[in-house]
Amino acid sequence: MDNSSSSSSVDPNSGFSSKTKTFHSLRPPLLLPPISSPLSAASFTLSLQHSTEATAFIDSSTGRRISFSDFQQRVVSLASSIQNTLRLSKNDVAFVLSPNSTHIPILYFSLLSLGVVISPANPLSTESELLRQIKLTKPVIAFATSRNFQKLPKLKHPTVLIDSPEFELMMTNTELKFETVEVNQSDLAAIMYSSGTTGEVKGVKLTHRNFIASTANYHAQRRERDSPAVMLYTVPLFHVFGFHYILKSEAVTETVVVMEKFDLKKMLKTVEDFRLTQLVVAPPVVVAMAKGSVTHGYDLSSLEAVGSGGASLGKDVMQAFADKFPKIILFQGYGLTETSGAAFRAATAEEMLRRGSVGRLVANTEAKIVDPDTGIGLPPGEQGELWIKGPIIMQGYIGDPKNTSETLMPGGWLRTGDLCYIDHHGYLFVVDRLKELIKYKGYQVAPAELEQLLQSHPEIVDAAVIPYPDEEAGQLPMAFVVRRPQSTLDKEQVIDFISKQVAPYKKIRRVAFVSSIPKSSSGKILRKELKRIHLPGSKL
Repeated sequence: MDNSSSSSSVDPNSGFSSKTKTFHSLRPPLLLPPISSPLSAASFTLSLQHSTEATAFIDSSTGRRISFSDFQQRVVSLASSIQNTLRLSKNDVAFVLSPNSTHIPILYFSLLSLGVVISPANPLSTESELLRQIKLTKPVIAFATSRNFQKLPKLKHPTVLIDSPEFELMMTNTELKFETVEVNQSDLAAIMYSSGTTGEVKGVKLTHRNFIASTANYHAQRRERDSPAVMLYTVPLFHVFGFHYILKSEAVTETVVVMEKFDLKKMLKTVEDFRLTQLVVAPPVVVAMAKGSVTHGYDLSSLEAVGSGGASLGKDVMQAFADKFPKIILFQGYGLTETSGAAFRAATAEEMLRRGSVGRLVANTEAKIVDPDTGIGLPPGEQGELWIKGPIIMQGYIGDPKNTSETLMPGGWLRTGDLCYIDHHGYLFVVDRLKELIKYKGYQVAPAELEQLLQSHPEIVDAAVIPYPDEEAGQLPMAFVVRRPQSTLDKEQVIDFISKQVAPYKKIRRVAFVSSIPKSSSGKILRKELKRIHLPGSKL
């Protein structure tokens, strides 16, 4: 793939080719391992490590530490145990149902090294949700915890409990011989479930090559430090956000503090106790830190940066965060389950300071902004649907040829379904989901724009906007608002606050006050839940 911007038709500032209507990455091309060479994502990641005695993982609740050399030894021991006692084979699917723990990265790396396909699910899922996922992926075994294994149906092999003494023995038994498995880069590494904010959950097929390309991008842009960065991932490891970050941290030799269950105050205490240098969070955490008083009394002086992903942050929230924490850089990335992690990211200090943007295109990757009506590629500054192409793109949706053919276009392009624009310097700005645009009297209204304005109000803690059916207008923008405790803010004041800042067709027409906004594990607003609860009989 031509990833350079040396061609005369490619703008060196934006990466846009006027000839092909394609945006090229502005980053140096990466030399990836030859696709024909057998290589697992685990082997590739571990080959990049440059320190074995540094701490790889810390359990936030116990303080227990695992060094990189301990981690590698446990991966081999667990892989040997799985191979010899459980008799799992290459291409078998393993279902994983567990909250975050230091055992999960060890399990992931062991399974990847064996060529076993990982299918991780949200431990809060109901039995019927899990059954749907299991029907899609057809696992032969499940790894779960003593708290949630009862929700699982019977599979070919008995369920292995990750929090049991037996599992600890599997990770520390050095007597079993490990037989190396030849894993091809084109083999499936994971089947991950897309968040399903707009419909039925889909199983996304991701290969070892996808994760090798994703990890190589981070390694190429690592910054040299005297001591490893100390990270806390509040994001779940069953989500692609957490999954690909674990590979990234192992590759660039970062210390990862693992927190089982997210709690804002515990997170702040963990920053203080372990002198964290970086947090990786979902947007609601940034909003809470920027707007709440919860950070008072905690020593956050070690914190250098906060990375946010999963959904976009508004400029007002970012400004509020910068005003409150002037020494902490807040940056965003953009990725989907279908892109095996980040497709755009802020990698340098300069890129992190481009407020409102989710960064620039990663190496070896191309993008288009496509007019949804004409299918024509658009130049910098114009809004359209974002399409992405490159080695990070999924193989498709398991057992779902219809959705696969609607999402993967000829030539290897992935339709993201996101309304975006790329500016004249190659920075991506996300406007909203195309499917979630509100159609008011023929005008298109982006809920995310209104939500970000609502969140800028000092008395509003959180907000969501959905379409409300209306005979005359088609749809009306309706706001669900979470007020600060003791706030006397009324509906008229909310409507008035927005009307002063937007064109008439974008005005909020209805308001409801609620105690919380339903969100996915990655921080995306679950609009279909709001519609189901508050719009009885709605087919929206």
